[in-house]
Amino acid sequence: MTTMIQVENVAKTFTLHNQGGTRLSVMAGAALHVGPGECVALTGASGAGKSTLMRMIWGNYLAEAGSIRIAGVEVVGADPRAILALRRGTLGHVSQFLRVVPRVPTVDVVAEPLLSLGLPTETARATAQALLRRLNIPSRLWSLSPTTFSGGEQQRVNIARGFIHPWPVLLLDEPTASLDAGNREVVLQLIEEAKARGAAILGIFHDEAARARVCDRVVDVTGFTPARVA
Repeated sequence: MTTMIQVENVAKTFTLHNQGGTRLSVMAGAALHVGPGECVALTGASGAGKSTLMRMIWGNYLAEAGSIRIAGVEVVGADPRAILALRRGTLGHVSQFLRVVPRVPTVDVVAEPLLSLGLPTETARATAQALLRRLNIPSRLWSLSPTTFSGGEQQRVNIARGFIHPWPVLLLDEPTASLDAGNREVVLQLIEEAKARGAAILGIFHDEAARARVCDRVVDVTGFTPARVA
C-alpha cells in the first residue's frame, strides 16, 4: 500500500527565550504512517504532543530531526514555497480555530482553496454554497464575514473549507468539537466519504465515539516523549 503520510524518527525541541534560552525537548523518535483510504487518530494525554506533531506535519513547526513525507514530498527543511504548493493541491487541514482576513464573505472564505487552484469563480462559489448548505449555515450569512459567527458556526466554516477540495491527505484537529448532534453527523459522513475516495487522514479526536466510528488505528504520542524514549 502506498504511504501518503510517513513520519520517521522525528524530534522537536523548543527554546524558551523568556526562560534564559532553556531548551526543552518535547518529542523524539516519532514515527507513523497513513495510507490511502485510512484514518489514523493521534491519542495521548493533554500536553503529550499531539498538536505539536500535527503542526510539524502541516509545516508550521520545524522538526529538529527526522523525516516527514507527504505523498513523497519531504516537509522537513522544505522551502516555504514547496510547503505552500503542497497545501494547495495535496495537503488539507481542518483546525480548531478560524483564521481569516476580516470582512471577506463566508462563501469566499470557503471557496478560496478552489480559486487558488484556478477554478472559475462561479464553480468555486457554487461548491462552497453546497457545502455551507449541507453544514446548515443559513444562506443569509454567506455574504457576511465568519469572524462574527458563533464558535460552532465558525467550526463548520472551517470544515466546509477543509473538505471543499478532494485533497489526497487531510489533517483534522478536533473536527467535531463545538458541534451539535446533527452537524456532528454531517462531519462524520464527510470524513467517511473522504476515506471512500482514498484520502489519507490523520486526526485528533477527543470525541471517543467519533474516533471509534471513523478511525482505523490509533497512535499514542505518549511513546514519543523524550522521557519515554529514553
